[in-house]
Amino acid sequence: MIRCLAIDDETLALDLLEDNIRKVPFLELVNRCSSGFEAFSVLKEEQIDLIFLDIRMPDISGIQFLSTLRQKPLVIFTTAYENYALTGFDLDVIDYLLKPFSFERFLKAVNKARDFLALKDQAATKTENDVISLADRFIFVKSDYKLVKVSLGEILYIEGLKDYIKIYMGPRPVITQMSLKSMEEKLPASEFVRVHRSFIVNIRKIDFIERGNILIGTREIPISTNYREAFFSLINQDKTFE
Repeated sequence: MIRCLAIDDETLALDLLEDNIRKVPFLELVNRCSSGFEAFSVLKEEQIDLIFLDIRMPDISGIQFLSTLRQKPLVIFTTAYENYALTGFDLDVIDYLLKPFSFERFLKAVNKARDFLALKDQAATKTENDVISLADRFIFVKSDYKLVKVSLGEILYIEGLKDYIKIYMGPRPVITQMSLKSMEEKLPASEFVRVHRSFIVNIRKIDFIERGNILIGTREIPISTNYREAFFSLINQDKTFE
C-alpha cells in the first residue's frame, strides 16, 4: 500500500484527488492539507510514500515546500501551470499532472510511482541480503555424485575450466560441472567479483594486489583488461596506483 498526502489550497482540487486516490486499490490517503505548513505537521507524525503537491499556493509554494524537505517522499506535481515542468524535472518529481487531468492520466502517474517504489524495495532487499554475514550463507553443488555444501564465507576463489569449475576453500578444491558464469550468478555481487574469464575472487580473501595481479595466499590471479574497471570500482580504488 502506498501512503499518500494531498496538498492543495483549493478544496475542489483536494476533493478530486481524494476521489481518485480512493479508486485505486494500492493507494491510501493518509491526510489532505490546504497548505505546506499543515503538511509539515503531517510529515512529522506519519510515514508518507507519495505526495500530490500543488505548486502555486499562498504563504509557501509547492516548490519552496519541497525544497525544505530533507527526506523527500515521491512527489507528483498537480498544477494548472505547465511552465513548471522543467522545475519538476530538476526537483526529481516522479510526474507532473496538468489540471484539469483525467482519471486515466492520474492512474498513469501513480502506476509510475508504484513501479519506482517496487524497484527501490528490490534494491533495498538485495542490499540487505548482501550484508548478511557470508559465514551464514551457503549453496549446494554436485560433486562426485553427491551434493556438497559450500559455505560462501570460506570460498577463496573459483577457477573455471571449460565445463567445470574448481571452488577453492580449503586443502582440496571442490570440483563441479558448472559454468563460471552460472556460479557468478549465485554469488553476492558485493563480495565476489569476476577478475578474469577464468577466475572469480572473494574480495575479503585478497591479501594484496600488485602489478595487475591478485594474491590470495600463495596463489597469484591475473586481472584481465575486460574486468579491471569493475574490479577496482568495487574495491573503491584507483587502478592507476599500479
